[in-house]
Amino acid sequence: MANITVDGGCCKGCYICLTACPKKIFVKSKKRNKYGTNMPGVEHPDECIGCRMCERLCPDGAIDVEVEDK
Repeated sequence: MANITVDGGCCKGCYICLTACPKKIFVKSKKRNKYGTNMPGVEHPDECIGCRMCERLCPDGAIDVEVEDK
């Protein structure tokens, strides 16, 4: 399992994370950041495999993935 956070102060809503995630953990949400941009939501973080593709490919560095040891 992983703890995945999306920083609303950095995220511009490009949704690259939606396509980058092999487990499709990210979804389009109605939550808006302070700029009025819809941010991605995280669903089923327990299915995260810890590949960190979302974190690596985010152009704004808005995603942080902390993988918990089992």
